[in-house]
Amino acid sequence: MATQDRSAARRAAWPITRRTLLVLIGIAFVSGSAWLGFITSERRGIAELRTDSNHRLDLFSSAVQGVIKRLEYVPATVQLNQNILGLLGHPDEARRLTVGNDYLRRLNAHLGSIAVFVVNDRGVVLASSNAEKEDDSLLGTDLSFRPYFLEALSGRVGRHFAIGINGGEPGYFVSHPIRDGARVVGVATIKIGLEPIERIWDMLGARALLADTNQVVILSSEPEWRYTALAELPLERRVDLQLTRMYNNRRVARFPLHVQPSHDDDGQIVPGEQHADGLLSAPSRDAGMLVLSRTLDGMDWRVTTFSDLAAVRGQSIVSGAMSAVAASFVVLLALFLAQNRRIQRQKHGARLLLERANAELEKNVASRTSDLTDANLRLRKEIAERERAEQTLRDAQGELVHTAKMAILGQLATGITHELTQPLGAIRTLSGNASEFLRRGDLHALEGNLGIIARMADQMGGIIQPLKGFARKSRPVPERVDVAHAVSNALFLYESRLRHESAEILNRCTPGKVHAWCDANRLEQVLINLIGNAIDAMESSAHKQLTLDAMVEFDADREDLPERVRIEVLDTGIGLDEETRRHLFEPFFTTKPSGVGLGLGLAISRDIVREFRGDIEAFDRPAGGARFCLYLPTGPESIADDS
Repeated sequence: MATQDRSAARRAAWPITRRTLLVLIGIAFVSGSAWLGFITSERRGIAELRTDSNHRLDLFSSAVQGVIKRLEYVPATVQLNQNILGLLGHPDEARRLTVGNDYLRRLNAHLGSIAVFVVNDRGVVLASSNAEKEDDSLLGTDLSFRPYFLEALSGRVGRHFAIGINGGEPGYFVSHPIRDGARVVGVATIKIGLEPIERIWDMLGARALLADTNQVVILSSEPEWRYTALAELPLERRVDLQLTRMYNNRRVARFPLHVQPSHDDDGQIVPGEQHADGLLSAPSRDAGMLVLSRTLDGMDWRVTTFSDLAAVRGQSIVSGAMSAVAASFVVLLALFLAQNRRIQRQKHGARLLLERANAELEKNVASRTSDLTDANLRLRKEIAERERAEQTLRDAQGELVHTAKMAILGQLATGITHELTQPLGAIRTLSGNASEFLRRGDLHALEGNLGIIARMADQMGGIIQPLKGFARKSRPVPERVDVAHAVSNALFLYESRLRHESAEILNRCTPGKVHAWCDANRLEQVLINLIGNAIDAMESSAHKQLTLDAMVEFDADREDLPERVRIEVLDTGIGLDEETRRHLFEPFFTTKPSGVGLGLGLAISRDIVREFRGDIEAFDRPAGGARFCLYLPTGPESIADDS
């Protein structure tokens, strides 16, 4: 009986299973047909686009090489002119300079280049084709840091892209050594304009860019791509570009797409989409571009094109759809009929599933609400504990700062005592004299003595008042502080010691000129630490000179950085070696003898300055001694801009 029931069940389930298999086979057939049509059309379209783009790349590369290489021989011919050789041997003769400038001007006018100029072996321009242009004359310009000059000076031909120093116009520089016998006495350089390349972008039929040997985009059909890096530049390379000013200190941002185009004819396909306002990375799953690249022979430049695949993929989609239309019509008709029969059964099943899902959802919501409530309570406790820990840390930091101030006052106690002893002795003597004058009835002399005693008391008050303000224990309150006033108060505390050390003080801080946003008391403490360290460093120096300066600096090439105040403390002491600079701001690191210092002064000073969104840097002076630079914001608005 049981066997018959199982057989009946199998017979009843067979029609359903068969229909399901037929539907799956139909779907698989339609999907396979569409995919095969899509893939075939896409591969054919990409192959045609690749062939056309490679042909355009070859033509464009030849055109670029023709623009550049037709003038590469010119610097080698400059040394054939005897006036140029004579000018390098006698740079002070006005006649030779005039003749040399005129020769270069005529040569440049004939060639159609931007400029032709001659540089001596020290990197200074002696003659130039644009000597008569007041706004773009190169005469006297120091180009010793340019790579093309250094390569030519070493006897090689230099080829580099760079942005002009004066006019800011980009160009391709080709340099050649000028020899007097076997010795290189100068360098001849031509600056080739890149404007002809800008006029032939349409030859490529797609968005394109031209990158130099640093993988930095120097020319592009899209202006917003210029001076972006195709690959992340290492720190050493960024520093080298800053020193050589290849891009005139322009900020080199990252290229918006991650591309690693190969140098063969296949290129690569990257996700991306082109819009009217530029290039966006991977905006949709269907977007993509064909990236092809060519390296220009002898120039280390690479031209890269970005061909949009939207048209190719659109055509591929149409082909795939057309391939599946016939099969899908029959399959969809069968599925429609089968689906119509299953609608009623599915409605009932869907209703049951919905009720079950609602019940489970309500259960999950209640459980989740309980979990969120517990998590919220734990989070509040953690926030309260963290606030208590931060308050404890601020209190400990304040105690440490106050202890450091007391330590500084202890070190200055001897000099302060000496400053107070003299007026106290004078007051004692004058008070005795006043008593005698009173006994004699000499009121005029008595009045004079009392006036002197009053002045002595004011003098002692002038010594004690800054100490009271410095020793006061208070929380830092940022305000607009006159830097010159803070420097004057710091110097006052070391006045006696500086006189004793016979140190020369150059205080270039002018009252009312430079203001910083910080706490005046804390700023004085930092300056006292820096000045005290400078005096200690000059203890064994024959010439002791302490220089203090303050200024407001602003980098015009970095508009993203706000204004800031820079305070410099320079000494003529023993200086700072590399090992000392590396550990200088570490707690408990000191170069003083054992028992003299704890090594906390600079660490505390840096913490104080950073609390006001500033910083401290230390440098070794080439002429001897050390230079400490203290950076502070100019106001609360500069802090907001910096954040």
